[in-house]
Amino acid sequence: MAFEDYKTKQSVVIVYTGEGKGKTSASLGLTVRALGAGWKVAYVQFIKHWDVSEHEFLRKIGTVFKGKLEFLKGGKGWFNAGELSAEGVSEAQHKKAAEETYDFAYQAATSGDFDLVVCDEINNAVHDGLLPISKLEKLMKDRASKTSLCVTGRNFPDQLLPLADIATNMTKIKHHFDDKYLANKGIDF
Repeated sequence: MAFEDYKTKQSVVIVYTGEGKGKTSASLGLTVRALGAGWKVAYVQFIKHWDVSEHEFLRKIGTVFKGKLEFLKGGKGWFNAGELSAEGVSEAQHKKAAEETYDFAYQAATSGDFDLVVCDEINNAVHDGLLPISKLEKLMKDRASKTSLCVTGRNFPDQLLPLADIATNMTKIKHHFDDKYLANKGIDF
């Protein structure tokens, strides 16, 4: 088949999942590419409530791409993650934050106002029971026809894989966290 025989899609659903590092980084790269193409992007963060370097970056470039980048930092931190879980946050508070963040993401994805909507860590919210799988499925199915959607996080539900156009599993080969080293600013967060 010749190159000119290939077609393009108006929009795609992209999944970055797996135990390895790089899911958020890949979604940020996708965001950079989309903004560079002149697209309007909504970047929606479901878990990380603490300040991480990507939040600072998104806030700063938001001024450069005024009207082209919408950023929402939702969530209350890690849930059901043992010693890494957010302290002093009830399950009900986690669920409420996930629902509010989802509502923003769903509106962005279905409005037709955005070319790309990134839902970073939404897979974790679904896996941890903060959002039902049916909401992730609805988001993937109901998005506007011209809006591409990127969902990230560990444990993407296998049964929703047919709804994805591109899916990448980040496989961990080695990570220093397993040797009790904390994440490095600028590399891991």
